[in-house]
Amino acid sequence: MGQILHGRSTTTFAIRKAIQESKESIQKLATKYNINHNTVSKWRKRDTVFDQKPGPKSKSTVLTTEEEAIIVAFRKHTQLGLDDCLYSLLEPIPNLTRSSLHRCFQRHGISKLPHLEKKKKEVKQFKKYEPGYVHIDISQVYTKEGKLYLFVGIDRTTKYCYAKLYKDQTSKTAQVSYKN
Repeated sequence: MGQILHGRSTTTFAIRKAIQESKESIQKLATKYNINHNTVSKWRKRDTVFDQKPGPKSKSTVLTTEEEAIIVAFRKHTQLGLDDCLYSLLEPIPNLTRSSLHRCFQRHGISKLPHLEKKKKEVKQFKKYEPGYVHIDISQVYTKEGKLYLFVGIDRTTKYCYAKLYKDQTSKTAQVSYKN
């Protein structure tokens, strides 16, 4: 059975094994097999004669699963845009960046907001609120530690958002969330 090597490979399994077992200098082996001395050094360090898989060796992400759960719950609940979500979630998730937030939205299939219905039913006036009226929504978020509650407070006049996680869902917690 023949070997399957990638297109730019300059060594075979037999040459790689010979390099690993040889006591000759790197320069002599590079000349002997007509390959670069860096290639000889690479195969000397390895324990196997097989190529490694390309790409990152581990999944690289800045967000934990709990943080991703918070982001997904916040996005689904508030239906805010990318930048609005970013600014609202920076306090509970300080290492959040715009690109990591966008990648999280894409992973969970929520990168595009649903289009609002184009049918115009009745044009109603928005209810006028005094500055300081805060609407608080609560959403459950499941993490490794168990169930947590995401409190989201939105000032109706200024559209300022505030989000924070709590372990319980009580009126006292809502009051503490509002005062912060």
